[in-house]
Amino acid sequence: MKTVREFLGVDIQREQYAYADDPLAGHVSAQRLADHWVKTTCGYCSVGCGMMLGIRDGKAVAARGNPDHPVNGGKLCPKGLAEHHAITAPGRATHPMLRRNGRLSRVSWSDAIATMAMEFRRIQERYGNEAIGVISTGQLVTEEFYTLGKLVQLGLRTPHYDGNTTLCMATAVAGYKRSFGSDGPPGAYEDFALADVILLLGANIAENHPILCRHLDANPRKTLIVADPRVTKTAMMADLYLPLRPRSDLALLNGIAHLLVRDGLVDRAFVDAHTEGYSELCTFLERYTPEYVSGITGLSIAQLHQVAVLYGRAKRGMIAWTMGVNHSSIGVETVNAINNLALLTGNIGRPGASPFSITGQCNAMGTREAGFTSSLPGYRKFESEADRAELATLWNLPVERIPTARGLAYPDIIEAALARKIRGLWIIATNPVVSFPNRDVLRQALGNLEFFVVQDGFHPTPTSELVDLVLPAATWGEKEGTYTNSERRVSKVSPAVAPPGEAKPDFDIFLALAGQLGCADELFPGWSSPRDAFEEWRSVSAGRLCDYSGITWELLEEHGGIQWPFPAGTSESPNGVRRLYEECFFQTSTGRARLLCGDWKPFPEQPSADFPLVLNTGRTVEHWHTRTKTGAIPILHTLSPRAWLEMNPRDARALGLRPHQRVDVVSARGAVQRVELRITEIVAPGQVFMPFHFVEWNANAVTQSEFDPVSREPNYKQCAVRVEASAAARS
Repeated sequence: MKTVREFLGVDIQREQYAYADDPLAGHVSAQRLADHWVKTTCGYCSVGCGMMLGIRDGKAVAARGNPDHPVNGGKLCPKGLAEHHAITAPGRATHPMLRRNGRLSRVSWSDAIATMAMEFRRIQERYGNEAIGVISTGQLVTEEFYTLGKLVQLGLRTPHYDGNTTLCMATAVAGYKRSFGSDGPPGAYEDFALADVILLLGANIAENHPILCRHLDANPRKTLIVADPRVTKTAMMADLYLPLRPRSDLALLNGIAHLLVRDGLVDRAFVDAHTEGYSELCTFLERYTPEYVSGITGLSIAQLHQVAVLYGRAKRGMIAWTMGVNHSSIGVETVNAINNLALLTGNIGRPGASPFSITGQCNAMGTREAGFTSSLPGYRKFESEADRAELATLWNLPVERIPTARGLAYPDIIEAALARKIRGLWIIATNPVVSFPNRDVLRQALGNLEFFVVQDGFHPTPTSELVDLVLPAATWGEKEGTYTNSERRVSKVSPAVAPPGEAKPDFDIFLALAGQLGCADELFPGWSSPRDAFEEWRSVSAGRLCDYSGITWELLEEHGGIQWPFPAGTSESPNGVRRLYEECFFQTSTGRARLLCGDWKPFPEQPSADFPLVLNTGRTVEHWHTRTKTGAIPILHTLSPRAWLEMNPRDARALGLRPHQRVDVVSARGAVQRVELRITEIVAPGQVFMPFHFVEWNANAVTQSEFDPVSREPNYKQCAVRVEASAAARS
């Protein structure tokens, strides 16, 4: 009947398109009219935008930017504006599910937790404590990360715990540690507005972190340099665009450093007072002449001189980067080379001057600070006897209980499962069947497990379909805690609605498992809410570089976000901008920063006659990671419903391919079939680009198992492929 009414023009869908008056926004869709608004922080990327979640009749109906928040001033990107839809998106996990007789069926929470504890203990009794692995995320609240770290390392007593942040930010972490002695981005978003010269390296912020463009736009005096193999939307904003060849960024940075030294643009007073390794670096850089670097990068000698002079003469120079640097098997050395440039010119610890890693996920910083994965909580070191003793005292535990070394990193946990050394695996809020490189190897590793648990807000996902146990978790908008963004700003995350069905906050699930394992009273005495974890974390962080001790939830509610370090008793305003290393004292044993030598190497898999093209992967503004959330939101899915492959016209002509034709992307490991072809000069000849979000066109069917030897971050960005017309297109 409705179809007939629509055909006759009688049904104009009045209810769907009705408007109402909002006190602040004026005319809005009646569906978005809220009874009240809840202040919170966005749960997608690391920018950390303050937002308001509109609630009507106990349901989230709208989202808008918080105009008073210091990060975004009321602005939101497309994902943030539609984030309320993620709470009610189809596919939410609502009940625990246990595999019996080959099928997942509903069970009670008590049975689910008891089975998980029993199976993990069975595996550990047979194979040892280290036969259990845990892989987490960058999207829990800090209080949950802190709780989970203690539960895994001290309750389950397995060291093999890591997060999917290793797939995006481990390189920046390791690079900061090697150069400065500690993790922690030194700068602030304000630096974008204050710098004379900004070099963005492998950072497409216009699509990946669009609200940061607001801070760039506040600086009309800047010179913006963008180095990227692809002409991204960010490259289109540049005053100077550097179309360097894939994975040649380390050579570029060493070449700039060579020119700074050669042409007297080094701040020798700063270098002599605050760094070590200068003479060794100068000797190392001798080979990185403009001619040598030009041959590697494809940039002209004139361009190299121009960049070196612009950055070397800047009073306030800033270098920012994201995955174009991190997703590399020489990523850590590339980060060290970025830090070298900042140190050679004294561009650190001052307004507008910093080497600034733009983090990936909303709370990747929280897990780095408190999560107990690649370091002890509070940026403490596993190998430090003093750090271990301090934590043992704070936690009232024997010092022998504190691990002396980190366990396996994410890729090595997968390799251990492949080798049947890991027999039980717990994955929390991540979807590795889509996101992990060389997908077929991952699936083989997961198939070797004796007991496999996924804890997620959504089911089924490509990963949760494979498990023995599904634990349904609350997501953003349904739980409480804090996030820390890329500039170390801690913001409050507030619950606005109840989780669906029997889903529980991750914090509650962790405490329930601790109770079943018999370690709750020892590790979490008297705890009942995330606030208990926050209060303990404040005391654990006190006196550390990432000092939260002066931050309270009340201050966060009042000020919208506070940058650490913010020690208890400080006279500084919560609204102040704080930078690390303002006193030029670094976290190394000598107090000096390290100038480090890192030699450029070609990317591991070079093009060949069979696979003549270089595949680059990345994001699109409409989607997040593996589209578990954004793919279920109609407006975002409609804006970007399928993957595509970008190819230069020269290559398309040589292959006889047409725009919008369906093509297969083939590597030595697998193929992605029937991808829509976009012919464009955004990519250079010999290169192709594809977004990685889509399980239907999974880029990780063709990517390779190559990792940085220090950070263990994957080399997602370059692999050799060929492109051919799909079978249906050829017929």
